[in-house]
Amino acid sequence: MAYPTQLTFLTNADDRTQDWTFNGASTRELTHCYHDYPARMIPQVAGKLLDMFAAVDATLLFDPYCGTGTSLVEGMMRGLDVIGTDLNPLARLIAQAKTLTPDLQTIDKEISRFHRFANRADSHPLPATPEIMGISRLEFWFKPLVIEKLARLVRFIDQIGDADAKIFFQVAFSETVRESSNTRNEEFKLYRYDAEHLKKFNPDAFEIMSAKLKRNRIGLQKFLTRMRNFSHPPTCTVYGFNTVDQIPSQMILPASVDIVVTSPPYGDSHTTVAYGQYSRLSAAWLGLDEPDKIDAKLMGSKIYKRAPDLQCAALEQAIQTIHSVDPKRASEVAAFYADLKSSITHVSELIKPGGYACYVVGNRKVKGRVLPTNAAVRSFFEICEFEYIDTFIRSIPNKRMPLRNSPTNATGQVEPTMTNEYIVVMRRPMPRTLRERRASAKSYMIPPKAPKRNSKKT
Repeated sequence: MAYPTQLTFLTNADDRTQDWTFNGASTRELTHCYHDYPARMIPQVAGKLLDMFAAVDATLLFDPYCGTGTSLVEGMMRGLDVIGTDLNPLARLIAQAKTLTPDLQTIDKEISRFHRFANRADSHPLPATPEIMGISRLEFWFKPLVIEKLARLVRFIDQIGDADAKIFFQVAFSETVRESSNTRNEEFKLYRYDAEHLKKFNPDAFEIMSAKLKRNRIGLQKFLTRMRNFSHPPTCTVYGFNTVDQIPSQMILPASVDIVVTSPPYGDSHTTVAYGQYSRLSAAWLGLDEPDKIDAKLMGSKIYKRAPDLQCAALEQAIQTIHSVDPKRASEVAAFYADLKSSITHVSELIKPGGYACYVVGNRKVKGRVLPTNAAVRSFFEICEFEYIDTFIRSIPNKRMPLRNSPTNATGQVEPTMTNEYIVVMRRPMPRTLRERRASAKSYMIPPKAPKRNSKKT
């Protein structure tokens, strides 16, 4: 395998920040336009990391927290086979849709059928008010006419025979559910519009669905055009296993991955990025597994009877400071980083010698103390004998994040959320040659004593 022999790193902090910001760049090109999602890594960051660190003959990318598949799409655009995993079933569905290469004529046929269906929907029998598992008060979150039209859309999608086309429609439907619901769309958590807003809020689910299909069809066509440039189109596989646990070797072989590009959860699903709440309504309408229990499965949800040994002095000092104020909160924070450490240990085993791990992380604040996640990621990989390459700093004007959160978990107490990301790059070293190992061994050998001279006089 050929590896980069010379890497150009940015040495000026201001240049680093500006170079990685991509302020004003479109983050909705190709299939990246399909669906919104909390705290998405923008495609420009994933693409730049691949351009910098993927070897010329690299073949496989892995994203252990793939979300909606940003890095997977960018990897495919560069001819890499890609594998991702995520605990959120809605995120997995979106990632699958964004990386599929369906027949465009089949998609167009189904879109035309949808328009005919929408134009004469009133002639179809009215479906009974559905019972949606995971939504106890359907009328609280949706107006009656919206419920009726969403139920009709579910029936239409269920009748699509082509599997890829069905996923394409399901993703458009997911955004339709969210935008036609009574939830405040600028929020990640489930907050209902106030009564005054709801009086004027009369969404047409069919019109929203039509607009999503039109937009996504344009993105798909561009993606398919790019895929046709490859004589052997790259493949994508999306799993639902948890990298905190042992990674199944039948899914990914050890030492088979050329590069990891990922953005792990911040560990603040209860205060800032509520992935489960964001997904709940759409996932419930789509019949996905346990839509309201996702947050409870994320890193940090495990209870540790003993304080975990994190082996990162800066992180342990920060947690100790939090512990002096709120021991329970400190235990929750420590649990998250213990899970992150376990995940990195397992991910490191998948990377080939000479391969890279690129982690895009944020240093969140808890109880007034900034948690050095970038330092933790570096330490956890160094424990696995990875080499540290560099850390790039990026301001995040484009990432959809709430401007304020509640790191104390106290009502009414809010602070500004993080405005910088840290891109930590690590490398698994190449095995040393036999000559290098012998030279290294000799350098540690005790030099033999010089033989005694014969002092006998002759």
